[in-house]
Amino acid sequence: MKIFLLEDDTDLSELVAYHLQREGFEVLCFDKGIELLEKVKDEVPDLFVLDIMVPSMDGFKVANSLKSLPYTKDIPIIFLTAKTMEEDKLRGFELGADDYITKPFSIKEFMARVKAVLKRYGALKSGGVITLGSLSIDLEKMEVRRDNEKLNLTKTEFMILKTLLENYQKPVSREYLVEHVLKKEVYDRTIDVHVKNLREKLGKEGEWIKTIRGVGYKLEA
Repeated sequence: MKIFLLEDDTDLSELVAYHLQREGFEVLCFDKGIELLEKVKDEVPDLFVLDIMVPSMDGFKVANSLKSLPYTKDIPIIFLTAKTMEEDKLRGFELGADDYITKPFSIKEFMARVKAVLKRYGALKSGGVITLGSLSIDLEKMEVRRDNEKLNLTKTEFMILKTLLENYQKPVSREYLVEHVLKKEVYDRTIDVHVKNLREKLGKEGEWIKTIRGVGYKLEA
């Protein structure tokens, strides 16, 4: 799998690239956002890792451009940054980021999160199986199991879970869930009942569904 890395710290870029390559990834490194955007005209990676604080064209602007292009809009993005402010993280997720790793970080943590994003993205794209804690979520069969025990989810509950997985760590509004899951005009608090039932059925993993006051929900371990 191919990864495009945007990072202007040469030492960090080389360190990250080295460990990614050890795990079998092909890595192309860039220190300027415009160079990365020029390269995607010729080839498209499986993942973008973007440092936010790069000169001239920062990671946010690069991500915004990538999400506007038809051939890169669905490719996962991980932001790599020293920024820790909550509003910066929210902005990143609003731009479509799949994860947000704050410096300094351990290489072990970085590698684990890269693999988690690629695994989730690949499973969602192929209709495969996603692991959520002790749960196995089969997207093709629309089944959730704990060990060999099948959980009795309704179709609506499963689709809510799938939508939250597709937007992992990103806030999903009640209005979006009503429109894309229920697909009918209902009082938006109806979705709260479905989420409540879903949480109960998922057990301890149900606690990963967080309520975002005034907005909706997000799934985050």
